[in-house]
Amino acid sequence: MGERVFGIDESRIWSDLMALAEITDPARPYTRRSFTPLFQAGRDWLRRRFAEAGLAVRLDTAANLFGRLEGSEPGLPTIMLGSHSDSVPSGGRFDGPAGVIAALEVVRALQDDGRRLRHPVEVVDCLAEEPSDYGLSCVGSRAMAGLLSAEMLDLRNPAGERLGDAIVRVGGDPARLAEARRSDVAAFLELHIEQGVVLERSKTDIGIVTALVGIIRLEIVFEGEAAHAGTMPMAMRRDAGVAAARLVGFVSQRARALAGAGRGYVVGTTGVIDIAPNAINVVPQRARIVVDTRAEDAALLDAFVAEIEAESRRIAEETATVRERCTVLSRATPASCDPDLRRLLAEGAAACGLSSLALPSGAGHDAAFLSRIAPAAMVFVPCRDGRSHAPEEWAEPAAIAAGAVALLEAVERFDAKSPDRAAA
Repeated sequence: MGERVFGIDESRIWSDLMALAEITDPARPYTRRSFTPLFQAGRDWLRRRFAEAGLAVRLDTAANLFGRLEGSEPGLPTIMLGSHSDSVPSGGRFDGPAGVIAALEVVRALQDDGRRLRHPVEVVDCLAEEPSDYGLSCVGSRAMAGLLSAEMLDLRNPAGERLGDAIVRVGGDPARLAEARRSDVAAFLELHIEQGVVLERSKTDIGIVTALVGIIRLEIVFEGEAAHAGTMPMAMRRDAGVAAARLVGFVSQRARALAGAGRGYVVGTTGVIDIAPNAINVVPQRARIVVDTRAEDAALLDAFVAEIEAESRRIAEETATVRERCTVLSRATPASCDPDLRRLLAEGAAACGLSSLALPSGAGHDAAFLSRIAPAAMVFVPCRDGRSHAPEEWAEPAAIAAGAVALLEAVERFDAKSPDRAAA
């Protein structure tokens, strides 16, 4: 065991993170997509580490993986810690796994010092937090919040497999999905790399998240008319590509304007653009774009989406195309982090000499769904240049250990100082 700081073993955390990172597609590091054999191999590794830490290991019916340490007072609700172990294609070693391993280290620190909390503690690896091949993210945390619907279970991947069947394949049981819903959680805490540059540039040890943005994703399809690129006069064209391009520009410009208006965090991104027939000498007949909108303020987010819908109709008229559809693919409302848990995180960090900063999360996390069923909060740690979802994603060992220290301090303070609230 390495040197411990405030009970946390930095080298043990780092060793585990690097070992889990090795379970990847060598041609596309660091790839461990949910529902794949590599994901299952990572899960098997986590099971062993949970068991070695003295935890009772189980899968729930939504295929969330848990390691549980019982408390000293039977009947008290659970303190849940964790994140996810799946990745995006060619992702990084820290987005998700840092939160799972830091949570595991908190429990190991308690075990090493012979401390037993009043509350039980569970370390969770949530199923499929990242967008999956079935078109859905946060699958496991949705299930724990009772928000994984029958329609979602019927979503299919490109090979035609249902999400429900994929959950069975990785050990879940969607026929008993109601059993995955939790009503016994006293608090949920998640550590994550910031995926931004605020902490690094301000030289702050940890971020304490104020809120997680709401996310609405829209699919817009324009239908025009294919024509020869050289012989169709410009004034007579029905160019679906132009319609899509104009809407892409509107999304970016309007998001910039809203962000500068002082109403909190707001962004808009067009990450998918499909043009058909996609030939250099053919006027595009069809264009499909997918827009990702995010904001802290739910009313602002809805208003932004309404503006995009209205603009898409106007652009279709101006370009003589048909807006075939404008469909909401997914919707997640903003989630505020619990003020009492945020206070405990700040107090614990300060007691250990760690600097902290309050900031919003522009990314979605499992904490957003778990906040529906329990008080929830997040700890951010700095990452190099804000890089994430890329092989270059990097967080220093000391930074992750500092986040784990804040997590441990908050857990102990919650367990000691919140008996009435926890029992409720």
